[in-house]
Amino acid sequence: MSVKKSAAELLEGIRAWVEIESHTADAPGVNALADRISAEYAAIGAEVERVPGRDGLGDHLVVRAPWGGGQNGPGILILSHMDTVHPRGTLARFPFRAEGDIAYGPGIYDMKGGAYLALQAVAELAGPGAPLPVTHLFVSDEEIGSPTSQELITGLARGAKYVLVTEPAREGGKIVIARKGVMRYEIRTFGRAAHSGARHEDGRSAIAEIARLALRFHALTDYARGITANVGMISGGSGVNVVAAEAWMAVDVRVPDLAAQAEVEAFVAALAPQDPDVALEVSGGINRPAYEATPEIAALFDRAKALAAELGFTLEGLKTGGGSDGNFTATLAPTLDGLGVDGEGGHTDHEQLYISSLEPRRDLLRRLLETLA
Repeated sequence: MSVKKSAAELLEGIRAWVEIESHTADAPGVNALADRISAEYAAIGAEVERVPGRDGLGDHLVVRAPWGGGQNGPGILILSHMDTVHPRGTLARFPFRAEGDIAYGPGIYDMKGGAYLALQAVAELAGPGAPLPVTHLFVSDEEIGSPTSQELITGLARGAKYVLVTEPAREGGKIVIARKGVMRYEIRTFGRAAHSGARHEDGRSAIAEIARLALRFHALTDYARGITANVGMISGGSGVNVVAAEAWMAVDVRVPDLAAQAEVEAFVAALAPQDPDVALEVSGGINRPAYEATPEIAALFDRAKALAAELGFTLEGLKTGGGSDGNFTATLAPTLDGLGVDGEGGHTDHEQLYISSLEPRRDLLRRLLETLA
């Protein structure tokens, strides 16, 4: 059996990962982290398959632990990502540091801390093994919606009995048992340019049309049902004295379930311009499907909650609006998310984890691997 590491030792391991900058768009940085993870897993006898990146993005890693039981049957898929939102150079102004119970650094909370703890949980099973085969997937593009890894994620999830996602914990250590679906759209309108003073009547404003459409999208928001719509970016026109010939907006919609997703899809399919002389172009669609708390997921959460109680802490579940790769797996296998470190400030320059959470969260991951059968 691998020696159980103390919180200080776990933090040093996480620090080494944090100090390898791995912004999604920085393929060499992501691949440098993949090199380190590959070496650490190879050192404990795991089989590491490297899936080459594409479209300018980094590689993915599929790690298979050789000591799980029933190697040919469905097993446990641990799902992690190596990329962060922090561009190369962030470390220079936001270096790793520890103060009391808090450790800071880019990507330390989302999600290098949790990914490292999962590696250590797997390593501790090297002697006794686990009832089910264990696969640990590291992807390189989660922060931009997993465009090159989604097929790999779903393929492995279809062959899994359970999925454990090492995204960070929420609100004091809560794990995630449901996430909203994420829908993304780009809308373009094409009108007719004209001089806004001399020939205003000849113009057909693409901006006026995009503004009306923006209000229609925002009207989809229904807090009681958990539906939110947000026009996050909008632009258009070529000059203040020109009726705008083109305009554009980007829309983010979050839905709590597949029924709401279908309603939004029907709304988008029926979109038409109010001005018949303006053309409309719509692209996009579902980015991540809704992750609903099914009875199977509830049962898996109950198992985790009981294990946490044995370890001496209370575990609570949470439904959140944020998306993760767990959205892709929840309809394919019972999925628990937010099993990573506790902390706060993801995607910011005060991103942090709580050092006191490292051993309990590692132990919970290990106990899930030891007892899920």
